[in-house]
Order: sequence, then structure tokens, then C-alpha cells
Amino acid sequence: MNTVDVLLWAVFPYLSIVILIGGLVWRYRYDKFGWTTRSSQLYETTLLRWASPMFHFGVLMVLVGHIGGLLIPKSWTEAVGITEHTYHLMAVFVGTVAGLCTLIGMALLIARRRLTGPVFAATTKNDKAMYVVLAAVIVLGLWATVKANIAGGGYDYRETISPWFRSLFYLSPDPAIMAAVPTSFQIHILAAFTLFAFWPFTRLVHAFSAPVGYLTRPYVVYRYRDPRPGLRPSRPGWEGPPKLPTSPPARRR
Repeated sequence: MNTVDVLLWAVFPYLSIVILIGGLVWRYRYDKFGWTTRSSQLYETTLLRWASPMFHFGVLMVLVGHIGGLLIPKSWTEAVGITEHTYHLMAVFVGTVAGLCTLIGMALLIARRRLTGPVFAATTKNDKAMYVVLAAVIVLGLWATVKANIAGGGYDYRETISPWFRSLFYLSPDPAIMAAVPTSFQIHILAAFTLFAFWPFTRLVHAFSAPVGYLTRPYVVYRYRDPRPGLRPSRPGWEGPPKLPTSPPARRR
């Protein structure tokens, strides 16, 4: 085990987590009004109607798959009757489909942002950097999955990456485990921790929001024009500017 392995697999993950947590706290305290997605739905809805659900569905499925694969020990799934072969098939199929949905959805969102004038004008340099890092994580994850499990002979990451990832929570990571992991998975993991460190300073921060306030928010009161007879009837369309009162003509003597 050399110094580079220690820096990559024992120092860098904790550094990115500290930046993630510290950045979220700082953003919440000093930039509450900026804690938003800066929605561009008013500018274009046709492409957004397809791209956004596809992207968010793919991200949700990828997140569930990663939580199941990294946090749940292999012995637990085998104890409930899920063999390694069955888990491998489900992980490869669901992971590939979820990754493709995420990638296609993000590609459509980027195309929409570039081809729609008002949306592109509202795009910042921070947004462009965020898209690059996020796309790198997704593409590298798909590349590692396809290379190891479809084009290659298969790789059981639950025997190496998963124990190392769980050891981060025990504050006792073993860099030697990650030193033997295929390079494609190593690059994907490093890109993911880079994204975690960058996360609080982008519009992705909205993922940590929850509409808890809606449960206690007072009702919104809507008022409408009373249609009872005798009142001024409403007419559709624009009525024009109000007419100014005119003075009566002067009398001639």
C-alpha cells in the first residue's frame, strides 16, 4: 500500500464528505434564496415533459441500486435466498436500464438548454461544470458495468467495493482493498466523490429539499367575481384603459 492509495481511498472520500456537509450548512445559512433549481419550465415545456421524468426516474433507480449494492452485505441477500447469479442478473439489467434512462434524459435536458434561447441565456458557468461532472459519473458508471459484466467475465463488487464503502462509516477504511479493484470502477468512484464535493454549490442542492412545510402551511384563499344579478357583469378580454370624465361644454352668452 503506497501513499497514493491512502490519499485516494482513505483521505479523499472523507474530504469530499466534509465539503458536502459543510457546503450544505453554508448554503442553507447564507444562500437560502439560492437554494432552488432555477426552473426554466416557463420557457419550454414540450421537451422538458419527456426529459425531466426520464432523468429523475433513472437517477432514483440508480440511487436505489447503489444503496442496495453498497450498504446491504452480500451475506444478507444470500440469507433470504437471493443467489449471487440472480443478484448479478438483476443488478446488470436494472442498472443498465436505469443508467441509460438517466443518460438519455440528461442528454435531452442539455440539448434543450442549448437549443432554447431563453434557457441557454439563463445557464451559468456553474451549470455547465455541473453537467460535465454529472455526465462523467454516469458515463463512467455505465462503462464500468458494461466492461466488467457484459463485455468481460463479470465482477462482484460486493466483495471489495462494498466492504470498503461501509468501512468509511466505521472510520477504518482499508485502501489496500481498493487497490485491487478494476480501474474502470476506481475512476467511477473518484468521479462520484468529486460530484459529492461539488454538489452543494450547484442547482443539484434541491435534492436535499423536502416539502415538509406544505403539511403546516395555511390554506391559499382564492377569490372570484360574484356572478349574482345586479352586479357589474364580467366580460372576457381586455377592456382597454379607463375613460376619463369630460367636463360639459361652456355656455355662450
